[in-house]
Amino acid sequence: MTEFDALKRKALERCFKDLNPMQRKAVFKTHGCLLILAGAGSGKTTVLINRIANMIFFGDAYEYEDDRTLSAEDEAFLKAFAEGADTDIQRLAGLVAHAAVEPWNVLAITFTNKAANELKDRLSKMLGDRGAAVKAATFHSACARILRAECPNLGYKPGFTIYDTDDCLRIIKSSLKELDISDKIFPPKLIMAVISAQKNAMVSAEEYFEQNKNDIREREIARVYKMYDTRLKESNAMDFDDLLVNTVRLFRDFPDVLDHYQNLYKYILVDEYQDTNTVQFKLIEMLSRKYGNLCVVGDDDQSIYRFRGATIRNILDFEETFGCDPETDVIKLEQNYRSTQNILTAANKLIEHNVGRKGKNLWTDRGDGETVTEYQAFNERSEAKYIAKTIKESVEAGHDYRQHAILYRMNAQSNVIEQTFIREGIPYIIFGGQKFYDRKEIKDVIAYLQVINNPSDILRLRRIINEPKRGIGESTVQAVEEIANQLGEDPLSVLRECQSYAPIAKKAKSLMAVSEIFDKLTALSKKLLPSELLDETLVITGYSDMLNAHGEEGRMRLDNIAELKSTMLNYEKNSDEPSLEGFLEEIALYTDIDKYDPSADYVAMMTIHSAKGLEFDYVFVPGMEENVFPSSRSSDTPEELEEERRLAYVAMTRAKRRLWLLHSSARMLYGRTTANRPSRFLAELPDEQINHIKEEPPAGFTPVRRPQKPDYSREADTVLERRRNSLAQTGSNATYSPGEVVIHPNPKFGRGTILKVEPMGGDTMLEIAFESCGTKKIMSNFVRLKKV
Repeated sequence: MTEFDALKRKALERCFKDLNPMQRKAVFKTHGCLLILAGAGSGKTTVLINRIANMIFFGDAYEYEDDRTLSAEDEAFLKAFAEGADTDIQRLAGLVAHAAVEPWNVLAITFTNKAANELKDRLSKMLGDRGAAVKAATFHSACARILRAECPNLGYKPGFTIYDTDDCLRIIKSSLKELDISDKIFPPKLIMAVISAQKNAMVSAEEYFEQNKNDIREREIARVYKMYDTRLKESNAMDFDDLLVNTVRLFRDFPDVLDHYQNLYKYILVDEYQDTNTVQFKLIEMLSRKYGNLCVVGDDDQSIYRFRGATIRNILDFEETFGCDPETDVIKLEQNYRSTQNILTAANKLIEHNVGRKGKNLWTDRGDGETVTEYQAFNERSEAKYIAKTIKESVEAGHDYRQHAILYRMNAQSNVIEQTFIREGIPYIIFGGQKFYDRKEIKDVIAYLQVINNPSDILRLRRIINEPKRGIGESTVQAVEEIANQLGEDPLSVLRECQSYAPIAKKAKSLMAVSEIFDKLTALSKKLLPSELLDETLVITGYSDMLNAHGEEGRMRLDNIAELKSTMLNYEKNSDEPSLEGFLEEIALYTDIDKYDPSADYVAMMTIHSAKGLEFDYVFVPGMEENVFPSSRSSDTPEELEEERRLAYVAMTRAKRRLWLLHSSARMLYGRTTANRPSRFLAELPDEQINHIKEEPPAGFTPVRRPQKPDYSREADTVLERRRNSLAQTGSNATYSPGEVVIHPNPKFGRGTILKVEPMGGDTMLEIAFESCGTKKIMSNFVRLKKV
């Protein structure tokens, strides 16, 4: 190593002196592939920001071997900088930089708007204008931006609408009705989940039909899937999954477009890589393929979105997939800056029980701190009272409500805690309750704006064509849609010419009035800011007059619309080129947790999934019981149980100072009181770090009997065998085929159609769609079904 290289490295290490050695190692590796295994609270955002700063300021200067000879002046400067006597970073960059990266060639992908905004803010503070030029975005917003420019290649117009969950359910329900498929046998939410899973696996409606054409149940879902996609396309709309799938399709079918974005984004960084699914992986792989500069940051121990299609294999197989050297291209960040050692030791011991992991051991220099409290209450109400009492004592001791959080496995657990907080006067907010953008008045106003932006959006037009009342019936709207589809015109064009179409001519006066409203608003949208257009929309449509006529409730709804205007003003302030299309895109990708304000003084209540990436001084995790946490569904496979354990690990590592793990002897959930055993996860914690507290039940309390394990004794086997033999003698071991209609002897079930037949252990499992109670799974040898 030359003297210049040695001085250069010392100066660069001084420049990033606030980082620990492993963080600096990650920052200085700028080219090729890199996996950063970042444990909870290990400062991964700081590493990402400093890595980008190093790439832009210095390039690969730290690793590049430079044989230049220094002038005496430059040598003195480097020595002074390395010793901290000089801090002129611009001069340092001018002297040592090599292959520095242009900021617009960097794409940093995160999973939440909150994380993307934090990345943008910190980069701008550190790098100024160059930091603002870095593209930091979520997967969905990055894809939406690409599709706005390139979607005509796929047959869309640039002003396409992004449909939310409620919009998608409306389309599925109307598709079921049009196809004459029962929504009891095929619940819309179930179909939506299937469609989402198939899209994330890159399986089209046609491919799904071909794969399942011999399965009556899946074949019906495929029909709905196909019509759903057709309706989206007719409305010039995409759902959230389409944003990703269509971008991959675009890159696959148009190599020149892919090449453009590969040249634009030569350096790609991906946060929360452990939560990527198949289509996200494919997107990253395609974009990074040309230059190979891919840095992913993640923690296999925090992979908790399997139910959304995320696959932990993406991070576990990273080295093999991208041809990395495990010795030089994998860096572990294990020093924790958030929690005390007792919390970390407990979390480390818990996660060690998982097999599918790379292995890390978090540590901190913040001291041992308090032990973790395991509290056993005698029911869910006393559990809630204990939480409230502990929080009030903490606040009386000088702490703030905002330092406390309740993290639960399922939303149903929040009710009793909320009731207790109300009685005790504890301020709180529940994340995951009714979302601001789900309020009727907000959805109505946004629907108006969406139709102005995208005249093909028939779904949103349907929503507000009679808001306020205009005397336009459902049959008329249906006729408008059919005419628009037949002619290939947008619905607003049909409204303008409604007198020319016999099916809707009788309603010409009302329909033309609607078209005139949108013509005025569309013209105004060309010259007004979104917030100004909102004001005009409320007046011209008569929507504000309608709400004012509804008294106090109407005024409250207008207050909510005023809050929407505040959001618009904030968007306009922070956007270089504010537009209606840009605002609608931003709010379409908004998530509930984005409104979390750490400065507001209230206790935060949320599911553990929502708490990912957050931290609190004092954390309570109620419901640490079998069938609650881990959930009853997690016992199906080892993979699901390991995901539940990762979820518990995430919950524990949100805590900075104190952690309470609570469970009850009896718990009422969904109207039933049960006595679940303490969670197996509690037994996996180290006793040295746990303080056990057990609440004594009140006098006269009768405990609910704990559920017993099934009896698998020889006697039980004999009884089952006798039952099988008895049924076999009566002929109930008949053969069945999909599509056959049968009648169940129990009137509660009645008549049904067999969807699926699956041989299973000397018996046959039948999946039957009953007309009265939906789809059920039944073993054929245990019921006498009558064929019709």
